[in-house]
Amino acid sequence: MSTSILHFIAIGSTNPVKIAAVKTSAALCWATSCFFPVEIQSGVAEQPWGDEQTRRGAAQRARAALERVPRATLGIGLEGGLLKTEFGVLTCAWCAVLDRSGRVGIGGSVNCLLPEVVADRVRAGEELGPAMDALSGIPDSKQKMGAVGILTNGLIDRQTAYEQIVKLALAPFLSEYYVSA
Repeated sequence: MSTSILHFIAIGSTNPVKIAAVKTSAALCWATSCFFPVEIQSGVAEQPWGDEQTRRGAAQRARAALERVPRATLGIGLEGGLLKTEFGVLTCAWCAVLDRSGRVGIGGSVNCLLPEVVADRVRAGEELGPAMDALSGIPDSKQKMGAVGILTNGLIDRQTAYEQIVKLALAPFLSEYYVSA
């Protein structure tokens, strides 16, 4: 599906997992892209709770990255969060893609039930990454396989999960069905 369009993509993170997810997904869409990872604050809580706050964090990262890199044609933000549900605490994740004309793409979810020992820690105010590090003994796990990689015993890792939501968020930039008549 790769096309010859050149995109300069600002990524609202310096996390290697998020960068790799964007690069892998964009390579399937465009023959050539240049990537500019920038450290961006999400503007939401360090540990976002709920889809709305997590989605807002992704959009704010995308917007700020696009503003920070003047030559960027796209800004992409990824944000991971948590959901309180009737089954316990679930992971969630959202991706936002913005261009300079105001077009927006959103993709998300990646829900995985957390073990109660981890859910207790995040309910008490700890961020998911350090809680998973403590559980698994793997330092900086969110910059590696992430909670989903640890909890699925490697069946799916954080990068693969994020690749899925990046691809979903790219839909308005790939399909003619989003073009207004």
